[in-house]
Amino acid sequence: MGELIRFSVSMEEDLLARFDALIQEHGYSNRSEAIRDLIRDRLVQEEWKNVRSETVGTITFVYDHHQRELTEKLTSAQHKWYQYILSAMHIHLDEDHCLEVLAVRGRADEIRKIADSILSVKGVKHGKLVMTSTGKNL
Repeated sequence: MGELIRFSVSMEEDLLARFDALIQEHGYSNRSEAIRDLIRDRLVQEEWKNVRSETVGTITFVYDHHQRELTEKLTSAQHKWYQYILSAMHIHLDEDHCLEVLAVRGRADEIRKIADSILSVKGVKHGKLVMTSTGKNL
């Protein structure tokens, strides 16, 4: 972590009031930490725009494991992309539904392609790609 530098920000009173409410709601200790977090979040978004940058994230999805051939299709997709999938967690939510969380690492364009290929499988009820950073550039 580098040296802290103080700077000021000007904004409308109403916007600041809404920001202060957000800070309190999310438990930030001060405005500075909240602003740092917002900046980091934007930097991660920019990282993911660079399709060649190395990124990490999770692909999370829910499905009914009784659906014909769905489990086999999902397993096959995971084996196809094994070099990008760091870990897989499988959770039985009830007698019918499973939650899977895949930790992934690779180029942003490849990770998006993997997420699209898994989440578009017929029978996946809901899923999301959560994008984050390796932390190297933050």
